[in-house]
Amino acid sequence: MRDSLHCVNPETENHVRILLKAPPDEKRPVPETAANTAEAISIRIATNDDCGRVAALDGLITGLRKDAYWQDTFDRYVGRDGRHVLIAESRANTGGGGANTDSGFAGFIVGEVRVWEFGSQPCGWIFAMGVDPEQRMHGIGERLFNALCDKLEEDGVETVRTMIARADHLNMSFFRAQGMMAGPFIELEKPIAWKMGDDD
Repeated sequence: MRDSLHCVNPETENHVRILLKAPPDEKRPVPETAANTAEAISIRIATNDDCGRVAALDGLITGLRKDAYWQDTFDRYVGRDGRHVLIAESRANTGGGGANTDSGFAGFIVGEVRVWEFGSQPCGWIFAMGVDPEQRMHGIGERLFNALCDKLEEDGVETVRTMIARADHLNMSFFRAQGMMAGPFIELEKPIAWKMGDDD
């Protein structure tokens, strides 16, 4: 069984390798508050009923509601092989406030298996993730990340990748905390309207 996956280093736009499991004799200490919160969280597969809550949390985090986008994503991903939407839920409502605590909704993650993009071997991609801001710093994101890695491993892939904006320091810090290291791919882009040879 493999002990590593790959993601993206957003500063260099290179993909990165992350360790999935620590050696048996190495266990990271978990703060008591984080452990207590993690024990109160369950991870499950999303249903179509979760779409509104995911869209609301994403809107809260990004400042932009994308209801049509999320409805399309749920239509294409929920219940499909190689595509995963996972939900983190509080087992008990702590009444801490926030946009999603009424339902115990704590966060989500979305990923899929992609194959043969410019010769890349089949791999997992994480392209969306969010944790209720009032429930952060308690290991919920890590629980979601590890649960998705388990799903991708069951799908038979050996790497997972993601890509985030250089200025997204929150997610950069999170993925680095999962053990990110530099990898072999570089993201390239240009404005579509810019044509080689244009005089203007």
